[in-house]
Amino acid sequence: MSAPGAVTLLGPQRLAPTLPDVVRAAGIDLQSSSCAPMATITAGWQEREDDDRDLVDALLGNTVNLRLYARAADIFERDTELTAAHSERGRRLRDLQSLYELRLGHAMDAVYELAERLDGGQLVDDEIRSALDAVRVLDQRLLERSGEVIDEFVEQWRPAERDVVAAHRADVATILAESCGLAIAGGQVPTLLNRIHLLGVADHVAGLPVFAWSAGAMIATERIVVFHDDPPHGRPYARMFEHGLGWFPGVVAMPDARRRLHLDDPLRIGFLARRFAPAVCLGFDDGAHLVSPIDGGNSSSSERRDVIVRRGVLHLSDDGSVDELAA
Repeated sequence: MSAPGAVTLLGPQRLAPTLPDVVRAAGIDLQSSSCAPMATITAGWQEREDDDRDLVDALLGNTVNLRLYARAADIFERDTELTAAHSERGRRLRDLQSLYELRLGHAMDAVYELAERLDGGQLVDDEIRSALDAVRVLDQRLLERSGEVIDEFVEQWRPAERDVVAAHRADVATILAESCGLAIAGGQVPTLLNRIHLLGVADHVAGLPVFAWSAGAMIATERIVVFHDDPPHGRPYARMFEHGLGWFPGVVAMPDARRRLHLDDPLRIGFLARRFAPAVCLGFDDGAHLVSPIDGGNSSSSERRDVIVRRGVLHLSDDGSVDELAA
């Protein structure tokens, strides 16, 4: 994978679109006749991938959609052998998630039951730390086993070398080479992530500024955490999903934090922050964005300058407090 240029994580764009301002602040003038188009990814919207008029308008019409979802559909239609293997890969990953969620639920129940012990004291505090360590072990095991399934699929089937995949990858590489940046929208995390991997997007972003929000922001980080304190089913515990693209290290991105998390519950917030440390849990609500540039956009350098906070981003602390990061 190649390293992108400056990476900007944004809050949701549906109600309070800030992408145009952020792009301009990055020095990209999409109105200029000499400005290359902004490549966009809306694969997380699945069948609605082409329903991107609002995004096109926000970027002044100077866009080109990579159409990763449609490209993957074409691949799956024309390469039935790869399709079957990819389907089996997905089934194995879902099975791992199901088993992980079963164990995670009991492990997190133990953390909260310990916290309810009124006798408290150092002994209980030590047991809570140990219980959280056990949860972290489960999280890491899920990442490792998922990685093994994905690596096995790539090694056995070598999708990049298959004719139909190679043709689409070459087209995507050409578009990215002729773009001024890359904008990644939200939608379904699994769909968005595996289409980006299948079409080799990460191999062709060297030096490109990246703007990502919602699910796009989540997959841009090192570890993808899915979360909801009031889920429609299942226990209300955040869960590890997969390794992300690693473009914005040291952060767990949590879009729509005010809608999806009980930010007024210090115990819950504290456990969340402690569980994913040393990464920092950051909430991205409407209007928020955060920039973390790579020095010079040099793909050979992983050194990043200080993170730049442009607008309100919520920091979830291990003491249970929630504060807006200072600019």
